[in-house]
Formats: sequence, C-alpha cells, structure tokens
Amino acid sequence: MRAMTRIGVVGAGRVGAVLAAALREAGHEIVAVAGESHASRTRIDTLLPGVRVAKPTAVSRACDLLLLTVPDDMLSNVVTMLAASGAIREGQYVVHTSGKHGLSVLQPAADVGAHVLAMHPAMTFTGTDLDLTRLDGCVYGVTAEPETEHLAVRLVTDLRGRVVRVEEDRRALYHAGLAHGANHLVTLVAQAMDLLRASGADDPAATLRPLLTAALDNALEYGSAALTGPIVRGDVETVRAHLRDIAANRPATLESYVAMARATANQAVVDGRLLPIRAAKLVGILNDALVEVEA
Repeated sequence: MRAMTRIGVVGAGRVGAVLAAALREAGHEIVAVAGESHASRTRIDTLLPGVRVAKPTAVSRACDLLLLTVPDDMLSNVVTMLAASGAIREGQYVVHTSGKHGLSVLQPAADVGAHVLAMHPAMTFTGTDLDLTRLDGCVYGVTAEPETEHLAVRLVTDLRGRVVRVEEDRRALYHAGLAHGANHLVTLVAQAMDLLRASGADDPAATLRPLLTAALDNALEYGSAALTGPIVRGDVETVRAHLRDIAANRPATLESYVAMARATANQAVVDGRLLPIRAAKLVGILNDALVEVEA
C-alpha cells in the first residue's frame, strides 16, 4: 500500500476537492478528477492545479484508488455505472466519503473484485484551502472489511485524522447524529441572529459568539447537564413572552423554537432539574402558541 499513490477522484465538490488536495500534499498522486459544474472546475483549478479533468469512467480507469465523493443519493448509480462499464477492475480500491452509506452501496464494485471502503470525514467543508488546516484531528467514520482496514488507517493518517469504526447497520444513525448536530446548528444560529437583528442588535454574530462558544464547549464536556435558561428554571412567563414576540416579529422561527423548547423541557425533567408539573405548564403554552399561529 505504501507504493499505491495513484488516486482518481469522482466528484469535485467541497469534500472531494479538499480531500484530494490534502492527499496530494501527503505525497499521493492525483491522476485525474471528474467535475462538471462551474463551481467544481473552479475548485479543481484552485486546489488541484495541473490535475487532468476527465469523465468518471476515464478517471476510474486511470487510478489504483478511486475516491467517490458524490452526493449520497447519487452514489449507488455512480458505482453501478462505473462497474457495468468496466471502469472498475479487480484489485482496485474503491473508497467513498458518504456518511449515510456503508459498504453495501459499493457491492457492484466488490462484485468485480475491487476492495471497498467507506470513510466519512466528520467535518463541514467550505471547499477552499481554509479546510486543509481544519482537517487536523478530524474524525473519519470508517466501515471496512479486514483486508481494507490497513488502507483506512493509512489514508486517515495521511490526512492527519483519526479513525472511528462504524458498523454497517449503524451508518445512517451515525450520520444522523452528525447532521442533527452540525446542519441543524447552523439553522438554529441563523435564526437566533435573525431574532437579535430584529431586536435592534447591530452585530448579532458578535453578541452570540462568546455565549455560543461557551455553550458548545460546556455541552460537549457535560452533555445535558450544561443546560441553562428559562426552560430549565421553569420560567413560564419568560417563555410566554418569547413566544409572543417571536410570533409577532419572526413567525417562521416559532415552530423550531417550540420544538427545541419541548425537547429541552423533556430533558430537564429526565435530569430531575424541572418538576413534571412545571414542565407540563410550559409544554401547554408551547402547544398553544402554535395553535394560535395556525388559527
């Protein structure tokens, strides 16, 4: 494996272009890359200058390790097409970076004798060189057969990351945890900034940054024990005021506020920090707020 450095990349999206650039820095040869959109071509020019751009079948035929970084819902079709066309061959390594999928999606490649591996980076990508330093210490969710374990360790080491093994039947759950934490966090923070902007704050990001940084650090360290605020305290009238003003100023945010407030109240009851009778009153006004908006 040490001598196997000829890598082809199908999918020059934010993830593919950055991982290819990082592997190139680690000494691997990126022989070809497939990317059709203008954004993909720009990423190739910026992050992979000099690398040949080709069709997916040509990329696959040119490499010893095929890295598939296409969207989750496209992956099965891409693998099937490449295997059926003869572009994937016996002894080749085929690696995908999907969080949702494990090895079963690569079965068409395995059927022609390729060695398959799932290796998902637990990171959010911009598709620029800013991501290259962020890869330091990144966790990769790996699903592998015994004969490809060494490949996973090698690639992740070259990417300066850390391997976490995920069982085949737990891939979707693993990915749900990452998406719920990262993607929904972005929506939550964007809505919080919008509420602050509506309140008159001239720099919502600066207002939130120290608070959210502390909250995230505490949550990662202590879990639900880090919860603070009016829900945990059972401050019914404060929550009622929140609901009233959100409904009047940013009604599109009301549903997510109610959903997260309910979940927070339930967690606080489980932790013994909120009395059930107080939680019931809170949940009641949360439910009423949605009914009033829908009426």
